[in-house]
Amino acid sequence: MANVLGLVALACGLIVGLGAIGASIGIALMGGKFLESSARQPELMNDLQTKMFILAGLIDAAFLIGVAIALLFAFANPFVVAGA
Repeated sequence: MANVLGLVALACGLIVGLGAIGASIGIALMGGKFLESSARQPELMNDLQTKMFILAGLIDAAFLIGVAIALLFAFANPFVVAGA
C-alpha cells in the first residue's frame, strides 16, 4: 500500500508540474504571437486582445482540470482499496 501511495504522489506531482509547464509555454507563445500580429495590424488589436484573453482562460482551465484530477487522486484515491 505504501508503494501505491508513493506512486500516486509522484503521479500527482507530474500532473501538476507538466500541466503548469504546458500552460506557461502555451500562454507565452500566444502572447508573443499577439504582440507580433498587433504590431503588423494595429487596427485589429482590440479584437485580437479579446480573443487572446478568452484563449488564455481556456488554457488555464485545462491546467486547473489537471490540478483537480491530481487532487482527486491525492485525497480520494480510487486505486487504494479501503481496509486493505
